[in-house]
Amino acid sequence: MANKRKVEWQDFASDIVRAIPRGVLLTTKADGKVNTMTIGWGTIGTNWSAPVFEAYIRTSRYTAQMLERNPEFTVNVPLTGFDRKIVGICGSCHGNEVDKVEKARLTLVDSDEVSVPGIAELPLTLECRVIYRQVQDLALYPEDIAGRFYPQDVDSSATGSNCNPHIMVFGQIVGSYLIEN
Repeated sequence: MANKRKVEWQDFASDIVRAIPRGVLLTTKADGKVNTMTIGWGTIGTNWSAPVFEAYIRTSRYTAQMLERNPEFTVNVPLTGFDRKIVGICGSCHGNEVDKVEKARLTLVDSDEVSVPGIAELPLTLECRVIYRQVQDLALYPEDIAGRFYPQDVDSSATGSNCNPHIMVFGQIVGSYLIEN
């Protein structure tokens, strides 16, 4: 059984920022089902006098649907070496078609403040409640960014760049812990 140790997320801010481009997991839970996806875009800081994690999720993703039903999520961050296949599986499979938790053999650990679990294999966990979300307006991007990240000729089922915009999701960080075995 895994133990959790409460931590201050600020003590790990630089670890989180360094991990994001390499892939962290954003986990959701709704209607009894847990889903997780790899994210490589995000930031951590303070908005509206609250600690927040800001994530970007394409409108076509199952995770976006899950957040509509339950506006809570966890961010799961590796701190040391871990099986990189995890972010590969969770970034290339569609959660409405595959149970990524099972396929990646992830160990779920109940959270304290939200209904969404942490993941033992990526032990630093941020518990978040959505306080703001907005679909991005692709017309506001410079042409080079819109063309590179939102190519209109690539179907929304593609796991990388495709025609769908992202939803900016601001989750207030309401808890943080390390999962220790």
